Amino acid sequence: MSAGLPDFRLGSVLATSFTGTLSERHGNAVERIPTPRRLVDWLAVSGLPVDSCTPAQLDLARELRESIHAVATAAAVQDALPSPAVQVINDRSAQGRAAAVLTPGGERLWRLGPASRVEDALGVIAADAIGVIAGERDGRLALCASPTCRAAFFDTSRSRTRRWCDMNTCGNREKKARFQANQRRNAESAR
Repeated sequence: MSAGLPDFRLGSVLATSFTGTLSERHGNAVERIPTPRRLVDWLAVSGLPVDSCTPAQLDLARELRESIHAVATAAAVQDALPSPAVQVINDRSAQGRAAAVLTPGGERLWRLGPASRVEDALGVIAADAIGVIAGERDGRLALCASPTCRAAFFDTSRSRTRRWCDMNTCGNREKKARFQANQRRNAESAR
């Protein structure tokens, strides 16, 4: 990762991992793709390598990210899906050119064209979001229980009761805060 920039928070679901490139939305927001080069880095780590990215393409990516977040959030709480955000997702999906390929190990990967463009990678992300939101996968959309995060994530746990988008960050932070509050209460009641 680039020095001085926040690490990527990668998950197993492309669309919700992409929304995680902006974290702590209700606290001190952390932008994980602040520059076109960082978007190129994120796409490469996510299996969607592109040669370059312009500022205008970064704007398209952020618009898609926020649209996926808005629609996934609405779906998670069973609200009506916001039409403008749905339209952005549909448009990005239709504009991308990529092919699903099968690996010798039986996994599906995405192959972008020889002159891969950011729009092609965004098309893959949008198509993944459509599949997740349409309920085509085994799991459920949920929102992180952290009041400063509230990220949409895809819960594939057996019981479908996962509370945190990432146990190593939000979950640990919330559990630590609860532990410290209990310690303070215990110390005060012992006086």
